[in-house]
Amino acid sequence: MATVPYDGRRHPLREPVEPPTAGANCQRYASAVLALFGRAVPRLRSRELWTDPRLRTVAVPRPLDLVLFNPTGDPYGAHVGVVLGDDEVLHLCREVGRPAVWSYAAFRRRPRYRTLLGARRVPRARLG
Repeated sequence: MATVPYDGRRHPLREPVEPPTAGANCQRYASAVLALFGRAVPRLRSRELWTDPRLRTVAVPRPLDLVLFNPTGDPYGAHVGVVLGDDEVLHLCREVGRPAVWSYAAFRRRPRYRTLLGARRVPRARLG
């Protein structure tokens, strides 16, 4: 997962989430990372991820929570990352071209990610 290249055309609505080794956008990458830990992110656009009732909004993000960033408070087209720790977010963006870990301050310094919309918790998949 550390070598997945950024490819904005490859997102979860167009093709299955796993494996994204040929490339992924931020949302597809975050979904594939969470799938490794038994969490299934609904195949929705970021705007719908922000409002989907299967995901819970949390005030204090924990590891494996999704975080969404955008220039404004609008969730449409938001950038999606995965919380690793108190001040670490794993994500895939065009700017870097491969997976990166940034602090929240690193996101705030960039106009396209300056607004943290918040965090959403993806439940563990239920075993059938």
